[in-house]
Amino acid sequence: MTSNRLIHIIPILQALLVTFLWSTSFIIIKWGLAEIHPVTYAGLRYTLAFLCFIPFILKKKYAAEIKSLNSGQWKKLILLGFIFYTLTQGTQFLGLSLLPAVSVSLMLNFTPLIVAVMGIFLLNEIPSRMQWAGAILFILGIFFYFFPISFAGNQGLGLAVMGVGVLANSMSAILGRKMNRSRDISPLVITAISMGIGAGLLLILGIALNGIPTISQKNWGFLFILAVVNTAFAFTLWNHTLRSLKAMESSIINGTMLIQIAILAWFFIDEKITTQEGMGMVIASIGAVLVQIKRQKTINH
Repeated sequence: MTSNRLIHIIPILQALLVTFLWSTSFIIIKWGLAEIHPVTYAGLRYTLAFLCFIPFILKKKYAAEIKSLNSGQWKKLILLGFIFYTLTQGTQFLGLSLLPAVSVSLMLNFTPLIVAVMGIFLLNEIPSRMQWAGAILFILGIFFYFFPISFAGNQGLGLAVMGVGVLANSMSAILGRKMNRSRDISPLVITAISMGIGAGLLLILGIALNGIPTISQKNWGFLFILAVVNTAFAFTLWNHTLRSLKAMESSIINGTMLIQIAILAWFFIDEKITTQEGMGMVIASIGAVLVQIKRQKTINH
């Protein structure tokens, strides 16, 4: 094996580690929801993650940048924090309290499809034929997974909640992309400030609705893993891998999350997957990858 080949394998393994950590988040959240209200839980996770970024944004370079932000930039950061953290993450935790982990993951995979369509009008980016083919494949996979369509128990409410979450996630992707493309605010400042604002709103809302929760030592451990390992560390490592991996490689690796979540949910929270559901997941994940390829390539360049 050549040294160049070995060097390239390292970021691939790092990216796979990140997707594995992100996949375990769905299982850990499911465990924690038995004790903590979804909105409060989401607020605690991202507030703790924000605290991990404080030592970095206090460095002279970033502190000076934050002080120089104008009112327009602050409005965008506040809006991004509200949409991506308060709405998107809040609805994801609520969705996990109502739906199986795999169903939530599958719904979140609608995001690249919606972003591709929104990009036509908001970013003047026309999807390629491959992206349109991926969109059709993804919708077929979703249909195959849920067929015959029936909303038992809280499934209908859960899907409605996740519908709001997917739309919010898509809007935040467009807004975040426009802000990063303008290059007038560094990625670290965008991430830290928007996370702090959105997480703070989530935590305030959760406590206002449900009071201050009593959290066991075990769930404090879960929160530490979610905030420090699966958020602060994982996002930083993922951004590092994007320096070396091609857009298609990142898309394919990210697309494995749906399968990883299904396997983890089967073993750890006893969420069984039928053959039909498994086939639908594979079809949908392939379609989601195809939709993302051109979009990620543009971002990386």
